[in-house]
Amino acid sequence: MKRSFELETLLKSIDHRGYPAYKSLAGSYDFTDYVLSIDHVQGDPFASPSRLSIYVNRRRAAFPEQYLDTPGKRRALADYVLRAFGKSIGRFTFQAGGSGKSGLIGVSRPGQEVLTRSACEFTQKDLVVRFEVGFPAAGRTVLAGELAKILFDYLPKCVASSLIYRALPAKEVENAVFLSEDQLFIWNSLDELGLVAFVADGAVLPRESGVSDRPMAKAIPFSSPDSLAVTLQLPHRGALRGMGIPKGITLIAGGGYHGKSTLLKALERGVYDHIAGDGREYVITDATAVKLRAEDGRKITNTDISLFINDLPNGADTRHFSTLDASGSTSQAAAIVESMEADSRLFLIDEDTSATNFMVRDALMQQVVSKNKEPITPFLERARDLYEKAGISTILVIGSCGSYFYIADTVLQMDNYHALDITKQVAEILEKRGQETFHADGFALPAAQRILPLTAKGGGRPAAAADYSSARQGNMRGRGRDNGGRGHEHAKTKTLGKTSFMLDKDTLDLRYVEQLVDSEQTTALSYLLRYAKEHYAQSGMTVKQLVTALTDLLEKQGLCAICESSYVPVNLAMPRVQEIFACFNRY
Repeated sequence: MKRSFELETLLKSIDHRGYPAYKSLAGSYDFTDYVLSIDHVQGDPFASPSRLSIYVNRRRAAFPEQYLDTPGKRRALADYVLRAFGKSIGRFTFQAGGSGKSGLIGVSRPGQEVLTRSACEFTQKDLVVRFEVGFPAAGRTVLAGELAKILFDYLPKCVASSLIYRALPAKEVENAVFLSEDQLFIWNSLDELGLVAFVADGAVLPRESGVSDRPMAKAIPFSSPDSLAVTLQLPHRGALRGMGIPKGITLIAGGGYHGKSTLLKALERGVYDHIAGDGREYVITDATAVKLRAEDGRKITNTDISLFINDLPNGADTRHFSTLDASGSTSQAAAIVESMEADSRLFLIDEDTSATNFMVRDALMQQVVSKNKEPITPFLERARDLYEKAGISTILVIGSCGSYFYIADTVLQMDNYHALDITKQVAEILEKRGQETFHADGFALPAAQRILPLTAKGGGRPAAAADYSSARQGNMRGRGRDNGGRGHEHAKTKTLGKTSFMLDKDTLDLRYVEQLVDSEQTTALSYLLRYAKEHYAQSGMTVKQLVTALTDLLEKQGLCAICESSYVPVNLAMPRVQEIFACFNRY
């Protein structure tokens, strides 16, 4: 490792030379209080910025060890530090002059959720922050003096103000860690209390706008109906009262614009931790919950949808169903089966975004078109068995069809953003109307032995079926490195926002995977898919085995394990298991 003064000498030696001279700076430099690593140097001033890392020894950073003794605490603390570092460097970005991206200093900008990110992590030895810098140039001429400002003036100030514990407000740091512990406590309490979700009194559910995820100012705070109220004793906050949504089938009814979808959206996002001040910090949902919807045109591969669809006129085998252009009903049926394969215990459904013919067939329709002429068994007739025989609860927003009331265990009415428990009133109405039965025979759990065709790209050695045990350990021998002829070329990935990515020439559409909350999760999914194609293409593993192997790898080695490059990208965030399944199922 070189010393910082050697970097100064190098900078002076390349001043006003051609831009490729910057390549000579790659390497690690000891700045006494931290190590600066120049991991990748951009090719020209208009290319993607250079990638840098800062390593601060944990002893020097001096964050209390009790804040780092569990994965949840480390994630929360890293998130807080990353936000502090981002705020600090924001004062200096583009303060160094030049053309193109010269002077840019960029780092991940987390949203309202707390995610594990490659941009900041606590390793056994160091606090590591990864970020981007646009190396300054005039045209294609090196401006070494401007880069020196960034490396020897701006960055040391950022390190001192945001990566050292004593420089940060101790109470804020403590609150971030304590909040994560309180959130984990609620998650751990759900199952023993027979709940699938908890919404705290005082929670602010509405968002600022359709394009902003910040809490709405002057929004009506949530309050629990007394009949569903639960009081939890959190480790740090103490007593917290809120609405507990029990296992089973829960309906959310009410007039338009009264908050039904707002509550469901909060529950969707309740699978993640949220930062203090978000308003949904204590909206906690079963971590395996999946938002389901119709998705016309999506690809389905070798999926057993016979639980819902049978006897198609064209004779297609619905136990091994494949299509490149699914209808709304088949896409929603496949999404349910795929979510069962991902071990989801809670389905979140909005009637407005569902396929009507998949969800329900009313009595008149059944009289006009008999059951033996309809290949679809509606969700309404399977929901009870899904709960009683498969342990999968459902929370369903309804607005137009009353048949769902007959299968409900709990009925909520949203009235001007206030939640009312109207379960008893609905039962009384149904008793007067007479009993109707919505149940289909022949419930059987779908087969879960699907194998997806993954075509290997590049020179990565695909794991043979007999190598499954080594694959679970990451298949790390002979890992390639990107570019420069130092190993095989990997398939190229490009993230197109939060909703899609490209892998070579293939574009994967994730618009309707609604619990993806950050484009960095989408980037991580593209890396996971690429890794799977290069290592497991001929393994013979089922989808579940494949995802298990990948999640084991992530758990043991972190996001860096799927990068297979000479440096860790700055822009990866951990997706949930459910979104990994969703990605592979749409490939």
